[in-house]
Amino acid sequence: MNTYQAVRLIAGREIRVKLRDRTFLIGTLFFLLIAVASTVLPALLAGSPSAVAATASVAAPLREAGLDVRVVADDAAAERAVQAGDVDAAVVTGPTVLAMDEAPDDVVKALSSAPAIRLLNPDAVDPLAAFFVPFAFAFVFFTTSQMFGVQIAQSVTEEKQTRIVEILVAAVPVRALLAGKIVAACVLAVGQIALIAVAAVAGMQLSDNGGLLALVGPAIGWFVPFFLVGFLLIAALWAVAGALVSRQEDIGGVSLPVQLAVMLPFFAVIFLSDNATAMRILSYLPFSAPTAMPLRMFTGDAAGWEPLVSLALLLLTAITFVAAGARIYEGSLLRTNGRTSVRTAWRAREPLT
Repeated sequence: MNTYQAVRLIAGREIRVKLRDRTFLIGTLFFLLIAVASTVLPALLAGSPSAVAATASVAAPLREAGLDVRVVADDAAAERAVQAGDVDAAVVTGPTVLAMDEAPDDVVKALSSAPAIRLLNPDAVDPLAAFFVPFAFAFVFFTTSQMFGVQIAQSVTEEKQTRIVEILVAAVPVRALLAGKIVAACVLAVGQIALIAVAAVAGMQLSDNGGLLALVGPAIGWFVPFFLVGFLLIAALWAVAGALVSRQEDIGGVSLPVQLAVMLPFFAVIFLSDNATAMRILSYLPFSAPTAMPLRMFTGDAAGWEPLVSLALLLLTAITFVAAGARIYEGSLLRTNGRTSVRTAWRAREPLT
């Protein structure tokens, strides 16, 4: 069995086990529901336009505003329609808006004469989208890397704790075992993100929110490769954390640096998203680039060459961390007598099988 076949075998095994895991399936369904709800509920909660009774002379501007207009013969008929509950409001001569107990804002707005508006920055990002997009990118990367990362560490430690790893390394190279686990996690993570993206796009289509979709689409296109490379880096660190201990109870003690490496960039992107200088720096740092650079592409603050340079730096860092992690993984995987230090694992790695 060559290395490629070994990696494929390990990755296939990890994927099959995870797809039968009820917790993973429920978690995926939960994220899908959140994606759909976040795009559909705002439109549903906004409610339908008001039904308005009006004569033919004033019906045109109301229809242009998207209101449900019911043409009546005269003002008296319009008032009767309101009192009977057939419509939410009526427009009579004046014009005057009639309603039972609450002023219909959409009707008043349709009849109001707005002043001329000249935008000095017509390409500015909508404030709601400017808040939602960075939070969504950071949240997806944070939760996915944490969830799958912990599962990688637990899988490695479980194999050490049950001594199954001794059988595995007798059949496949140690690095193939590590690569298989990382590949499986990447496939599952990207698959889950793809399902969430499809659900979100479908929700936007159903809620007629195509404007937001057109705005976010290019940023999502950049987020995918940044997410994949960034997750590769984080997955290698979680695998090393799992290999350094022999009991699942000890994972928390060795994984703190990894958790901080994910958590600090998450909060940095959220709280500094409106700081151009800070975001420029964060978009080139390996642990924050997967969310910071796609966000800068969304806001139009990055030049066309910047994501390519940032992605190249992130890829180089990921390769370096994976190579270093593989050496530590080799040096600690078969040590089942407690916690292994990074220095010990680095100096005394097990020979390749």
